Amino acid sequence: MKTALTIAGSDCSGGAGIQADIKTFTAHNVYGMSIITAVVAENTRGVLSVEKISERGILQQFKAVFEDIPPDSVKIGMFSDKEVCRAVFKGLELYKPQNIVIDPVLYAKDGTALTDEANMTFFINNIFTKADLLTPNIPEAEKITGLKIESLEDMKKACREIRQMGIKAVLLKGGHFKGEPVDILFDGEEFTEYSSKRVNTKNTHGTGCTLFSAIAANLAKRKPVKDAVGLAKKYIQKAIENSPELGKGNGPLNHMYGLFEGD
Repeated sequence: MKTALTIAGSDCSGGAGIQADIKTFTAHNVYGMSIITAVVAENTRGVLSVEKISERGILQQFKAVFEDIPPDSVKIGMFSDKEVCRAVFKGLELYKPQNIVIDPVLYAKDGTALTDEANMTFFINNIFTKADLLTPNIPEAEKITGLKIESLEDMKKACREIRQMGIKAVLLKGGHFKGEPVDILFDGEEFTEYSSKRVNTKNTHGTGCTLFSAIAANLAKRKPVKDAVGLAKKYIQKAIENSPELGKGNGPLNHMYGLFEGD
């Protein structure tokens, strides 16, 4: 059985973070594991509090996972705390995992920076370079490259610049554009465009976590990156369309929709 690891914060309401990641791994018949970087009290309406895990706690989790059940792929989110960021970097340097999918998460949906400039710079210059696939959105790609992105051609230019940082492949998410969203994958040789339909729903809590965990699951199963992204896009579309209408805010997705069709 293939294995996948998520390195991220928790979500006690189950819609995002490591809970969403492990549900997604399971839905893909991949054995899921986690390194928790922060315990987050949140629900569909927002975040109440965040308690970080110490550097020692994070490195001990790395040791427990990698010295017993090494993962076939790893999904990483952003860490707002410098100590956490550096601890994760140490773990990656020590164990050198493969098939790393990194979701930058530099900015919230309203454009608010999620970390300070010094930590953001460390993340970009160090952890980014470990990525087999980096998955920025438009504002994040603009921050990373300094480019203004207003068209598909601008997206392709940004992909080229980001890949020159030493990253194997870049998936630039186009959801910030009006109309139907188009994501662009650049693997260093060719561009692949993935279009999808916008779903008229407020139930989008954990969409990014779920999409990138699905990509990591497919990479664990040795799918080529182009196929891994395509399969993950189909999965996330169905998970949104079949959302369970839970919570009083932006509800979660249905990560297990495929297991219970007809129930």
